[in-house]
Amino acid sequence: MAERRPTHILSSYFAPRGHNRMYSLGIQLAQQYLSPNDKLIGIIGEAGSGKSALIRGMFPGLELTNDDNGVYVRPLPLLEQDRGFAFFAPHTYHVDIRFENGFTQMSVLADAITEALEKGRRVVVEHFDLVYPLLGANANLLIGVGEQVLIARPNIFGPEPEEIRETVYNSLHYRLMAHTAEDLCEMCMCEFDRERCGHDDVRHGFAIYFPETPPDIDIPALEASVNEIIAQNLPVGYVDDNHISVGDKVHKCNGPRIHVHHTGQIENFRLMHHLIYDKFKRRYLLVGCVGENSDRLLERLDNQRQRPGWD
Repeated sequence: MAERRPTHILSSYFAPRGHNRMYSLGIQLAQQYLSPNDKLIGIIGEAGSGKSALIRGMFPGLELTNDDNGVYVRPLPLLEQDRGFAFFAPHTYHVDIRFENGFTQMSVLADAITEALEKGRRVVVEHFDLVYPLLGANANLLIGVGEQVLIARPNIFGPEPEEIRETVYNSLHYRLMAHTAEDLCEMCMCEFDRERCGHDDVRHGFAIYFPETPPDIDIPALEASVNEIIAQNLPVGYVDDNHISVGDKVHKCNGPRIHVHHTGQIENFRLMHHLIYDKFKRRYLLVGCVGENSDRLLERLDNQRQRPGWD
């Protein structure tokens, strides 16, 4: 592992559906990429992209100062470094720059981050791209969350936070569309298949898998039903940590914050009109894509599946 870090520049992972899978990815990233010498961790991504779940996976037990339920830690520990007993000061601080900048000047936040680093503390900075110009140094580990999770170890040639920001911000809407379309597909299935299915990832889309036996689904009819709901432009809302609402219906969901606001925001939804059998995991996949090239993406995925060794 030590030999890999000096040459590591950028890695990419699917940003998975649901908190549990995001926690697991965070654990994996910490094991593979995080060093005890990494003191400045920069996190970049829009609200609702899953940054908090990823951070909780990477840093178990870290007190996040911006809670998903709207509970914010006050006073901000990062700004209280000189109070109390230094012996009991946290080893790792967390700060959400976008939120804190509404109460504290950016230069003050930058100075507090620098002070903590000089004291040998670690600082996990959400929306790192906003404070980066005032720090004069890039993060030891830079993580962007959009449709994919990008993890970079910058050197003097980059990547710069703005590069990561542009990539993840531009891709997040595909993830929001795909996740919502995936839930609409579930809503249109029979209860038996809905309860036994699982979830996997493809670029600009999703895969719903069914272990061992194929579902009894008329895929073109399912596609038409979902597109009908999309055409109705129904509101999609957060209910609780395990449910969303679509119109007046409540649906079970393990990633309730990662959706478009209205079904009409889903663009060019399409399903592959046949199931794909994954012989390695013995499961059947229902694959869907969204976005301007959804038909080409499905065709490419189908062609890749037909390569020797898959059938």
